[in-house]
Amino acid sequence: QKHLVESGGDSVPPGGSLRLSCLALIPSFTSRVYCMGWFREAPGEQAEGVAAIDRDGAVVYGDSVKGRFTISKDDAANTLYLQMNDLTPEDSAMYNCAAMPSGWGGPGYCLERGGDYWGRGTQVTVSS
Repeated sequence: QKHLVESGGDSVPPGGSLRLSCLALIPSFTSRVYCMGWFREAPGEQAEGVAAIDRDGAVVYGDSVKGRFTISKDDAANTLYLQMNDLTPEDSAMYNCAAMPSGWGGPGYCLERGGDYWGRGTQVTVSS
């Protein structure tokens, strides 16, 4: 059973924007886990850490999305978000959210390692 549910993926033209959501089905989840993050994987490529945020709100981004993507969370809504702007075809991938119940090293550690909880993913396709 998956405890994280992603949504918001779509097909958009280059330069477009999307906002992905990751709803945690476990109550009070986003406020309690050590960190959460977004990861993506395109066909034939290795999975890539996109962005991560820790319990206190510190964030980190992969180099390819810095300045374009913003990760955030709303603990009241028990939801993680990824705002994606100025999308390019290279951003096309399956996007999954993940959570790490405990850990150390800040959000960079989470970006590198992923988490113990994963959603099924939401597809983002950027094309004309």
